[in-house]
Amino acid sequence: MALQLGNTAPDFTADTTEGTISFHDWIGDSWAVFFSHPKDFTPVCTTELGYVAKMKPEFDKRNVKIIGLSVDSVDDHKRWAKDIEETQGTAPNYPMIGDSDLAVAKLYGMLPASAGDSASGRTAVDNATVRNVYVIGPDKTVKLMITYPMSTGRNFDEVLRVIDSLQLTAEHKVATPVNWQQGEDVIIVPAVKDDAAKELFPDGWKEVKPYLRVVKQPKAS
Repeated sequence: MALQLGNTAPDFTADTTEGTISFHDWIGDSWAVFFSHPKDFTPVCTTELGYVAKMKPEFDKRNVKIIGLSVDSVDDHKRWAKDIEETQGTAPNYPMIGDSDLAVAKLYGMLPASAGDSASGRTAVDNATVRNVYVIGPDKTVKLMITYPMSTGRNFDEVLRVIDSLQLTAEHKVATPVNWQQGEDVIIVPAVKDDAAKELFPDGWKEVKPYLRVVKQPKAS
């Protein structure tokens, strides 16, 4: 069965550039961004890994851990990190999972079971479907999944924006409208009736339609 939003993120034990981890234990009480790559020493992925390293303080502020995966060995990842630092200015400062046996890629449905059990001889094109981003909550469920083509670099500013929305809406009974940014007005969810909304939002709201009630962003507790 394909992995879907709300499913428990499959757990696994794997070697990484920062040692062996058990995925769920590694996440702990944090949020996590898990993003995958079809092969080491590929151009688009090189730019992504460097950019995420520069963004790490923003993820840290939000209690979000970052982990990458590429369909190659940990030793290859360590050699690739030198290229990333040289070309992007920052080496990965988060763990990179070695998946040379394709086990994690297959566990997450990024490669079919028929893909075999070795990265040897496989090209980036063979692994083109290993281009996913998962946001996983402290409850270990999948909150976001995005799949990108190899030719298009990922927008990690958007991933950060979604995390802001996910964390806000997990705490308050609101949803975020199109193109929402941190600090902007939000929407009271339809399940909250007006009587309850008056207690939750005592300063009131703007009713555009009975099902579209706009309110100032609640403050984090």
